[in-house]
Amino acid sequence: MSQHYDIIIVGGGMVGATLACGLAEEAEQLKIAVIDAFEPRLEWDKDSYDMRVSAITRASQKLFKRIGAWEKIVAQRVSPYYEMFVWDAASPAGSGELHFDSADMGETDLGHIIENRIIVKSLHQRMQELPQIGLYCPAKLQSIEFTQDNVHLCMEDKTELTANLVVGADGTRSWIRQQADIAVKGWDFDQAALVTTVKTEKYHQDTAWQRFLPTGPLAFLPLTEGYSSIVWSTLPEEAQRLTQIPEADFATELEQAFESKLGKIESVAGRAVFPLRLFETMHYVKPRLALVGDAAHTIHPLAGQGVNLGLSDVASLISVVVDALNDKKDIGELKVLRRYERWRRADNRSMLVAMDGLKRLFGSEVSLVKDLRNLGLNLTNKLTPLKNLIMQQAMGIGADSKLK
Repeated sequence: MSQHYDIIIVGGGMVGATLACGLAEEAEQLKIAVIDAFEPRLEWDKDSYDMRVSAITRASQKLFKRIGAWEKIVAQRVSPYYEMFVWDAASPAGSGELHFDSADMGETDLGHIIENRIIVKSLHQRMQELPQIGLYCPAKLQSIEFTQDNVHLCMEDKTELTANLVVGADGTRSWIRQQADIAVKGWDFDQAALVTTVKTEKYHQDTAWQRFLPTGPLAFLPLTEGYSSIVWSTLPEEAQRLTQIPEADFATELEQAFESKLGKIESVAGRAVFPLRLFETMHYVKPRLALVGDAAHTIHPLAGQGVNLGLSDVASLISVVVDALNDKKDIGELKVLRRYERWRRADNRSMLVAMDGLKRLFGSEVSLVKDLRNLGLNLTNKLTPLKNLIMQQAMGIGADSKLK
């Protein structure tokens, strides 16, 4: 006998778990299942930091508050940042720079740097409090079948589930997307991201720092106790080399690449490398199927918008599902789900194009392009209304924000 749910979410990471909690909060009548192949890591050395962090915008923070997860996140560890400093290292005529300050915008902060494992743990704690959610973890799917009336899933342990709607929140290599035969369009960047955590001689000033190098951006993101999370985008072979050299040599090269803005690098945690690519699926939805987050799109991490785009997907899909329920419509019907696709494709595509354009702009070695982009940075820095508008959009608090 199959167990039936209204919605099955495949993927229990940040995006999938947020969707489950949001649906349970907004529509108490829904019965929701979350399936994940791996158990989340819920315990760790409190003195350590996760190598993977996210720059959570004000809009995403509001969503976490709405679903009852924000207070659990704050109870663990968050790092608000109040300023952002961006500068270009590539122009021989002098570096262009851009400085954002929350005080200039009348905001309490620009966002929060939060370790991914803390967000996931908080969301799983919240899921356990919501009786409408059934969690299957660890559990691996074996097959999926779409029919006119429902979706039928079978796990490797022979557990069978059916649902009116299945949501793929299972990442860039989405099994759900592959089984639904949804193609992607995009390309690999000739870059990889090296991530680590460092302690610097000087305090990071609760500021997010980013220097654009010819090979890619280098970001110092503030954590607690004066530590910083590093995201260094560079050539794949260079990223691998940087993981293999001794810690002292790495610290020296990192200091030089960062122009010693925060003094000496006093300690370096483990280093890891992740390939970078951009893609978008040809379809976000099919009958009884929707894709969210990295299952639907990925972008360059230079603006830290990846997970925030996924959380915007979540907010939009929740709204579409709740509206359909209120109108007594079938939540798995294609005409219902197409509203979600139209909504998110427009927003996501504009961000994908913008991030790809920035990556190409700051990666150019053409002298005229270097001079023009530095002029543009400096000019924007002097135009406070324009600068504040840019940051409002990045924070998700613009006039057209969907996560207010």
